[in-house]
Amino acid sequence: MASQASKRSAQERRAQIEKMRAEQARKDRQRKIYFGIGAGALVAVLVAALVALGLSKSNSSTPANNSNQTPNALAQTWDGLTGQTVDGVSAQTSEQLVYHIHAHLAIYVNGTQKAVPGGIGITQPWQTSQQQDGSAFIDGGKQIYYVHTHDSSGIIHIESPTQTTYTLGQVFAEWNQPLSETQVGPATGSVIAYVNGQKYTGDPSKIQLTPHAVIQLNVGKDVAFAPFSFPSGL
Repeated sequence: MASQASKRSAQERRAQIEKMRAEQARKDRQRKIYFGIGAGALVAVLVAALVALGLSKSNSSTPANNSNQTPNALAQTWDGLTGQTVDGVSAQTSEQLVYHIHAHLAIYVNGTQKAVPGGIGITQPWQTSQQQDGSAFIDGGKQIYYVHTHDSSGIIHIESPTQTTYTLGQVFAEWNQPLSETQVGPATGSVIAYVNGQKYTGDPSKIQLTPHAVIQLNVGKDVAFAPFSFPSGL
């Protein structure tokens, strides 16, 4: 009897040990699974972070980006400016703010508005940044003429070391585009000009860039004058 009891006791111990081993093996498997999931999640997080960092860098200000093309522009910015005086307008390596005013130009060809590109009067390579609407803003370049544009809003910046009266024709000279009573850039036809809501008679290239002058050129179809509100601070 004692032998049988001893035998049963040994079997019970072996069964208990096997049960403990099985439980330990189950826990080990769970740890491996959890570790694998955790490691995979960590890798995914790291990859996502690296991608976000790369996108952030790509969306930041970028120097020497000269491939900016203005959609629906009358003509793209001329890349032939060298810093030499153009039609009486000089350039320097930085903006000159002794005389600092702004005007606005809108152009319509047969009733369709055409954009005035940024970068007129700014020599390449450009330094650009992105505006809230996604369009490019040309912060600067190798040299900046006293009359120039930073973006496609139509705003003309006059920033000169002396108080000088500049004209619309000088803007077109920096743009390397013709301007007359029968032609605006590549568009030809009868040209009707407005300045601050009043019809302008004569050569549109002689229109003066006075503080907050709002200029509209219509080629072909006469479009009603559209007022323009300058942003705060300009």
